[in-house]
Amino acid sequence: MKGKRIFYCESAYVLGILILALGTAFMERADFGMSMVVAPAYLIHLVVSRFLPFFSFGMSEYVFQAVLIVLLSLVMGKVKKSYLLSFATAFLYGVVLDMVMAVVALLPFAGMVWRAVFYLAGMATCSLGVALLLHTYLPPEAYEMVVKEFSQKFGASIGKTKTIYDCCSCVFGIALSLCFFGSFVGVKWGTILCALLNGWLIGRITRWLDRSFVWKDALALRSKIN
Repeated sequence: MKGKRIFYCESAYVLGILILALGTAFMERADFGMSMVVAPAYLIHLVVSRFLPFFSFGMSEYVFQAVLIVLLSLVMGKVKKSYLLSFATAFLYGVVLDMVMAVVALLPFAGMVWRAVFYLAGMATCSLGVALLLHTYLPPEAYEMVVKEFSQKFGASIGKTKTIYDCCSCVFGIALSLCFFGSFVGVKWGTILCALLNGWLIGRITRWLDRSFVWKDALALRSKIN
């Protein structure tokens, strides 16, 4: 406790969404491959936006996550309040993602070196965003909610369930890429590197956050949500 500063869980939620959106926008700008988690939504955006130009990456994110929540409800045989709130998080993230991507697209940097900078910055900030969201009681996006609920239902560890989900998401992304584009679009070597390093980065950042801060609730919402 000594020397640690207070970090409110609600602030971690807001900052986590903003930073995660910024990291995703950086990785999209780098074009070395999206993370395996968002790759399916990104590819759906690329396909649908051909016919519906207004269908943004952010919209694809919360539409795809809505489908995940419906599938989760069917598997679990019930609809929890936390599932609906998880969609609210996905919607908020999607809106923020579109705004951040519009800003990142204006940055006057190009070339291979800057693409590498964007990629590394994107991977680091995505990991920080996830680490912050792990420190809040507010419902996460559907991706994390599916992992959490499946882990509890089938008695598997969070780590094992997360690994299985990431692999399935990666395979689905590859299938979409090959089916619609006949090549690797959105799923590239950067996706594989992210898969290898993402968990390690999140773990290191989480330990640093726990050493540096004391996590407290600013609002009396935890009991009402959980």
